[in-house]
Amino acid sequence: MTPVRVLLADDEHLIRGALAALLGLEDDLVVVAEAASGPEALAMARAHRPDVAVLDLEMPGADGVSVATAIRAELPDCRTMIVTSHGRPGHLKRALAAGVRAFAPKTVSAQRLAELIRTVHGGGRYVDPELAADAISAGDSPLTAREAEVLELAADGAPIAEIAERASLSPGTVRNYLSSAATKLGAENRHTAVRLARERGWV
Repeated sequence: MTPVRVLLADDEHLIRGALAALLGLEDDLVVVAEAASGPEALAMARAHRPDVAVLDLEMPGADGVSVATAIRAELPDCRTMIVTSHGRPGHLKRALAAGVRAFAPKTVSAQRLAELIRTVHGGGRYVDPELAADAISAGDSPLTAREAEVLELAADGAPIAEIAERASLSPGTVRNYLSSAATKLGAENRHTAVRLARERGWV
């Protein structure tokens, strides 16, 4: 039986190394590549064409959902799954929309992770029940795509003029989007709006 070829992407070196070592003990799994950032994960996926890519949600350069979206477009035979310590509801919805087959917390054991890799490789799906329950109870984001984009650009405290330039919008339009987003989230200012949207995984 041909072993399942696995790509592991996690910016925490210790976690990635431990997982690679533990998965290496499984007869039917082989870790063919490791990556520490979103762009590196995509490059490794292109180079090694794994059967399953195990992606951390939060990585430098590009998050796990963005990488999963790119892999789905370029390598449709590679199945993707996300492990995360940040199980926010909006992330789960984005991941499922990107074709991610499993969404699990980083607290799963290596043995359980090995089982999930087999499940995903076999065409199955898995979503952690607690993450699913949180996503359902949080409901859908009230923000439009543009409001979410402008809020994300405002997250690091960038001035309106810089946000406008980066989003190719006028400063007045940026102010309108930020004001609208803050109103929808019941926030008194854009900084609170960013925090609330992040807590719910909407940006």
